[in-house]
Amino acid sequence: MVQSFNGHKLHTVDKAYHIPAVVRLQKYIHVPYRGVELSRVNIFKRDNYACQYCGTSRDLSIDHVIPRSRGGASNWKNLVTACKACNARKGDNTPEEANMPLAQKPFKPSYLMFLRDFSGFKYEEWKPFLSLG
Repeated sequence: MVQSFNGHKLHTVDKAYHIPAVVRLQKYIHVPYRGVELSRVNIFKRDNYACQYCGTSRDLSIDHVIPRSRGGASNWKNLVTACKACNARKGDNTPEEANMPLAQKPFKPSYLMFLRDFSGFKYEEWKPFLSLG
C-alpha cells in the first residue's frame, strides 16, 4: 500500500513517481535511543507553552517544582513551564506551600509520544499507521 504525500511527485527524465507519505520497513534494526532530550524548548512543548500555575502563555520561564535550594533536581519530573510572575510568587516554596496547584503533574514524555504530540509534525496520511485514525 502506497500513501501519496499530498499528490507531490518526484520527476525523472521520462517518468513521474508519487512521493510516499509513509515508508513501511520490512526489517528494523534496533538502534539504542536514550529518550527525549531535556531542554527548555522541550519542557515548553510538553507543557503546551503555558504556565502550569495560571495558564498564561506570556513571559514564560522554567520553574523547579521542588526548589533547587531544597535539593530539587533538574529533570523531567521536577521542571515545569511557569510565567515569571508565578515563578516569583512561588519563590522558594513547593506548589502546596505556595497554594499554587499545578495544572498537570510533570512527566517525562516517551520518544513516540513526543514526536506524535509535541513536535508539531502531523500529516493526515500517517494516521492509519500510528493508530490515530
